[in-house]
Amino acid sequence: MNRFQITGPGQDDFADMVAEQVERALARYDEAINQSTMVSVGKIAGGIAAAVTLLSPKHRRAIDTIHADLPALASKFVRALAAEAARRTEAGAAGAASPTQVLLADEPPSPLPQSDDLESMLIEDWAGRVAGSTYLEENLRIARSTLHRWQRRGEVIALRKGGRKHVFPLAQFVDGRPVAGLRDVLSLIGNPRLAWLWLTRPAAQLDGRIPLDLLRADQVGEVIQAARVFAPS
Repeated sequence: MNRFQITGPGQDDFADMVAEQVERALARYDEAINQSTMVSVGKIAGGIAAAVTLLSPKHRRAIDTIHADLPALASKFVRALAAEAARRTEAGAAGAASPTQVLLADEPPSPLPQSDDLESMLIEDWAGRVAGSTYLEENLRIARSTLHRWQRRGEVIALRKGGRKHVFPLAQFVDGRPVAGLRDVLSLIGNPRLAWLWLTRPAAQLDGRIPLDLLRADQVGEVIQAARVFAPS
């Protein structure tokens, strides 16, 4: 047996060990994250780590050759997993497709929810991790004055969260700045919620690719053209 391979009960123990370490890391990284989410993230990380140990040496070497692409691939996997979890919640577990079927199926992207529907949902349920100006200043070193200037100019996506408070999706920032192209997409689509939803889901206008992933890869022109097609007339 390969010395990296873990089988039987040992594999479950290894997955639990990884999950525990990930939960501890999350607790140190973000005190605001809830326990249920930490457990879920830990299980995902542990399951993936254990699955990798079962790969053949050939397949492990193949993974080693795409280090630069792994963050984007992982992001795509997690978004698909979250979308499937949301579908199961809405439709009920009985009769729902398995995550494997959904992740591997070659289907066109699902229609986006309407803006009015988003108003009744928790922001974190559809927008991912968001944070206020205090968190961004303390953790990303983004001064409040800079953040407000970006917001006034439409260079950053701000989502209203009750009353007059705004929160900012963390995935839009790269090296402490909004990713290039956000201003153009927001000006075309108009509604910040609809713009962020489009940016973070597989887009039919981009052959099922995720617009935000393309912006982060500096493929701004392609995303802007797709946003023009998507934008309400």
